Amino acid sequence: MQMRTRYGWVRQGLSGAGCAAALLVLPGVAHGQTLDDKYWIEISGYWPDVDSKVQVANVAHPNIATEIDLESDLDLSDRKVLPAVNAGVRLGHFVLAAEYYSLRRSNSHAIERDLTFDDVTYPVGATVSSEFNSDIYRFTVGYDIVKQENVEFGLALGAHVTNFEVGLSGQATVSGSPVLTTEARKKSVLAPLPTLGAYGAVKLVPRLMLSGRVDWLSVKIDDYKGRLWNVQAEINYRIFKNVGIGVMYRYVDYRLDADKEKWTGSMTYRFSGPAAVLRIGFK
Repeated sequence: MQMRTRYGWVRQGLSGAGCAAALLVLPGVAHGQTLDDKYWIEISGYWPDVDSKVQVANVAHPNIATEIDLESDLDLSDRKVLPAVNAGVRLGHFVLAAEYYSLRRSNSHAIERDLTFDDVTYPVGATVSSEFNSDIYRFTVGYDIVKQENVEFGLALGAHVTNFEVGLSGQATVSGSPVLTTEARKKSVLAPLPTLGAYGAVKLVPRLMLSGRVDWLSVKIDDYKGRLWNVQAEINYRIFKNVGIGVMYRYVDYRLDADKEKWTGSMTYRFSGPAAVLRIGFK
């Protein structure tokens, strides 16, 4: 399994942000189709490198929980195709968009250290069955500050909604008891968090469009505290009047901390990798 240092992730994120920022300021260099698809839908297969960590404590013992690396500790796959759908509509200078993508993983693995999850400790050597499911919904309302025949640039407000579920089962002890029993624990949470963003696009040649966007948040709302960077760049070629194909690179760095009545803990994931994109647009 590929391992990355904390600084490696920072360098990768800054590199992706720099690429997207460059896209947002590129001038128009060619005449051709305008950036005026009124309706569109993009279907993509995203193949990221995944790095995810979860920590779940019982409210009775909030300081007793292991930060579990899902790839290293539970041997969940660190590469998987994520199906994604993105659709939008233009209303004058306003752009409304929505996106959905999901991650589903499960495995059984003999763990190499003690793992405490929701007041249950799975001892070293135990075979633990695990699952991690995540559904991610993004909604944005953008406004075109610059809107020309071959160039656009805008700012956006949005919401990043994550519904995640993590579960472990196997031989374990409860609250420090020496008796091993079969224990299963599963936790889920739905967390809606706001985002600020910027986006841009430039028509390079009559059928070729280069686009990028950056979304960001760092906020505390009620029982949640969240941090997010979403940076992406895409190049798309219109092969027919209403159909285009392209490739995209995307970097996502997300952390959620929760302090709820039922449980307290954190969830972190980082996605980075390419995607193949099919775009259908109508004027």
